[in-house]
Amino acid sequence: MRFDNRDDILQLTPKWEGDRFDNGRPRVPDTILTRISRIAIEEAWGVCWGQGYKHQFQGEWQMINPKGKTLAGRAVTGVMVPQRPDLHDTLLELGQKEEGRVGFFNSWVIEILEKDDVIVIDMFDKVFQGTYSGGNLTNAIAARGANGQVLWCGVRDLEQIMEMEELVTYHRGNDPTAIADVTLTGINVPCRIGNAICMPGDVVLGTKAGLLFVPPHLAEQCCEGAERVQLREIFQFKRIHEGVYNSFQMDSGWSDEIKEDFKQWRQTSSPEGFEHLVWEEDKTDDQAQSDAGTTL
Repeated sequence: MRFDNRDDILQLTPKWEGDRFDNGRPRVPDTILTRISRIAIEEAWGVCWGQGYKHQFQGEWQMINPKGKTLAGRAVTGVMVPQRPDLHDTLLELGQKEEGRVGFFNSWVIEILEKDDVIVIDMFDKVFQGTYSGGNLTNAIAARGANGQVLWCGVRDLEQIMEMEELVTYHRGNDPTAIADVTLTGINVPCRIGNAICMPGDVVLGTKAGLLFVPPHLAEQCCEGAERVQLREIFQFKRIHEGVYNSFQMDSGWSDEIKEDFKQWRQTSSPEGFEHLVWEEDKTDDQAQSDAGTTL
């Protein structure tokens, strides 16, 4: 075996057709990360659920986020298991002597982080002697440009971590003990986070509601679906406030009059951040025919 193996990552993420990091991890565009940070967990969850991805959400976290911001970033995963001496010694030697990795297992994952990543660690919900990061390693994670850490385990040096306002931390508890009696068995491999599964390159969306691990090939679809709903609601609230329509008219099936009004409004008055949306009914006949020809 090899840690952070490109061939394995490519094999595990065949549905992603976009850009990748050198190690093969899907690289969802920065624009998608920005867009997904503006949507609700439930909006993105609905797309995942509808596509058959029913084990992507996990709640029940302790959260360190002084600024109250949404967490959005690309997942780098690590899996740790209870220590077994023969496995532990073999993998430690593999990483240090054959792959040139420095330090203990937990620092190996940190050293491959890129800007806007989120480190996602499965350490089987261990808190006592299961403190994946403390003040120093959390600072190292932040220094790599990561947006957050998701730890299905514990942390230590809680007060120091709370001072790092640029980094969002989800964890299961805190304890003064150092990490011990665990072995790293994989970097950028599938990992279980509670009832959810996270893959390398998943888009991690975190709010006060919990965490959603969005498959990279569904990230843009999640954004677009949520943005369409949001734009309809902006229009709906505006027209009700203006007294043009009542709540019953808006909550029931829209009439042709409302649909046409919405079409005209979004063509001239779409708020900033929604201009990129393309609506089928807004296309000219030539555009529609061109799109139809493309799909034939």
